[in-house]
Amino acid sequence: MVVESWGRFPHAPQCAHPVHWRADIAAHLSQLARKQKHTLAFGNGLSYGDSCLASSGHVLDMRQVDRFLSADWDEGVIRAEAGVTLEVVLALAIPRGWFLPVTPGTRYVTLAGAVANDVHGKNHHVRGTFGNHVRRLHLVRSDGPDQECSPRENADMFAATIGGLGLTGIITWVELQLMPIRSSRIVGTSIRFGSLDEFFTLSNELDPLHEYTVAWIDCLARGSDAGRGVYMVGNHALDGCLEIDPGRQLSVPFVLPFSAVNQLSLRLFNTIYYRARKSGRHSQVIPYAPFFYPLDKILHWNRLYGPRGFQQYQCVIPECHAEAAMLEILRTVATSGTGSFLAVLKRCGDVCSPGLLSFPLPGTTLALDFPRGRDTNNSLFPRLDAIVRAAGGRLYPAKDAAMRGEDFRAFYPNWEQLESLRDPVLCSRFWKRVTP
Repeated sequence: MVVESWGRFPHAPQCAHPVHWRADIAAHLSQLARKQKHTLAFGNGLSYGDSCLASSGHVLDMRQVDRFLSADWDEGVIRAEAGVTLEVVLALAIPRGWFLPVTPGTRYVTLAGAVANDVHGKNHHVRGTFGNHVRRLHLVRSDGPDQECSPRENADMFAATIGGLGLTGIITWVELQLMPIRSSRIVGTSIRFGSLDEFFTLSNELDPLHEYTVAWIDCLARGSDAGRGVYMVGNHALDGCLEIDPGRQLSVPFVLPFSAVNQLSLRLFNTIYYRARKSGRHSQVIPYAPFFYPLDKILHWNRLYGPRGFQQYQCVIPECHAEAAMLEILRTVATSGTGSFLAVLKRCGDVCSPGLLSFPLPGTTLALDFPRGRDTNNSLFPRLDAIVRAAGGRLYPAKDAAMRGEDFRAFYPNWEQLESLRDPVLCSRFWKRVTP
C-alpha cells in the first residue's frame, strides 16, 4: 500500500508496512532496519509536509494498532494504543462526561500523532499543548529494551518524545488525562473585526474569559481592509446533553485535475465569508463538531488542491513583535499573487510544554494554506521566513516542507538533544533535510 502526506508535497509516496499487534512492532522494526536502514511510524497521514515521510520511503503503518487498554471513567484517565484516533476517544468519553483536554482542528489524528507533533488547539492559552496532559507513554526502540516514560520515569526520553516527530522510538500506547465537561455543546460567540489592532483588543478582553478562542483572517484584503476577519470564542455549556456529534460529511472522491483553490475562488470565498458575518457580537449554542472541526465536514478536502497539492505555512511570533510582524506577513501574502483559503490566527499562552521541540511559545500563531505554486518555496516562503526570523518567531515542523536547515536549528536549539536520543533506525525526510 502506498501512502503520502496530507499536503502531497513533497511528492514522495511511501510503501506502508502494516502492523496489527504491539507484540510484532520490534520484529517489523528489525526487518525494515535490515532491508531499508531507516523507517518511521505512520498514522493517519495528517502531517502536511515531510515530517511523516521516512527518508527510506518505507513506513510502519500503525493504524491497525488501535485498541483501548484501560479506562478509569471516575478519574477521566484512558490508556489506548497508538492508532486510536481522537474521534474514537471522543465517542467513548463524551457520554461519560469527559472531553479531550486539547484538540487540533481535526479529530482524525491518532493519539501517537498528537504526541509526536505535540498538537495544540483553541485553548492553548488555558491548557497548553496535548503533551501537557499525557501521563505516560510506551516506546519500542530498535537499539534497546522497551521504555515506559513519564515526567518522572525516563523523563529525558519523555520530554524528547513529546513533539519529537516520532524519532525517539515507536509509540505503542499513550495514557491521557481527559477534561470533565457538563455538556458537549459549545456556547460560542463570533465578532467581525476590521483590523489587526481590533483583533488584539478583542483578544485582550475576551481570551481570559473563554476556554476556546480563534480568529479567521482575510489574507487577501489590502489597504484599509488589511487584517480584517472574524474572532470566535466559546465555552462548554454548563448544562445540557452529552452526545456524540458525527457531523455531516461529504467527500471529495478523487484528486481534481486542477486546483479549485485559486485567486478568483479565494477572493470570492473570503469576501462572502467576511460579509456574511454581521457587525456586533452574536452568540449561539452549537454542537462541538462544527466549532472544533469545520474542515472534517469534507473528507479528503486536500484533493481540492489538485495534483500539485498544497503547503501549509504556520509560524508563531513572540508577543512583543506579534502585531507588527503579522501585519507585515499579511501584506506580503496579499501582494504575492497567491493566497490562503484557510487563515487562522490564535494567541498562545504561557503554559510551558513538556516537549523539547514543541512549537508554541507565548505570542501569536498564524496558519495559512497555499496552493502549491512553482515559486512558492523560492519566492514567497523565504520572504515570510525573513519576517519570522527577524521577529524572533519560529515555524511548525508538523506543517513544514520548506524550512531551511539553519532556521530550524536556530528556532529549535534543543534539536541536538533530540538527536542524541533519536532511535538510529528512525529518520524522516524532514529530519534528514534540516539536520547536518
